[in-house]
Amino acid sequence: MEPTVLNKDSFIQLVGNFSEENWKFVGERPCIVDFFAPWCGYCKRLAPLFEEFAKEYDGRVNFYTVDVDQEAELEAAFDIRTIPTLLTCKTSGEKNSMLGTLTKAELRKVIDSLLV
Repeated sequence: MEPTVLNKDSFIQLVGNFSEENWKFVGERPCIVDFFAPWCGYCKRLAPLFEEFAKEYDGRVNFYTVDVDQEAELEAAFDIRTIPTLLTCKTSGEKNSMLGTLTKAELRKVIDSLLV
């Protein structure tokens, strides 16, 4: 399965609101969101790994992407200053952000940690 592209409305529906004060995760499975831009070289390097893991973890972890050039409100809400940035959300509601310039092994560890 390919990662799902999110806009503001689908983010609210599939992940949660994006107000820091009222954060509430609404997903049924843990998820990882890739904040990217089409012109970003590091983002282009991450994309094939992200797609590979989306297929491998299909049904266990949801994979989403947000184009920061198209979704400035989400970019601002999550204080995205560098791309790619990954937002991880556990079903408990815990969220975490990290720089997305990870190796394949590092990314696998991040994804596996969502399942614990």
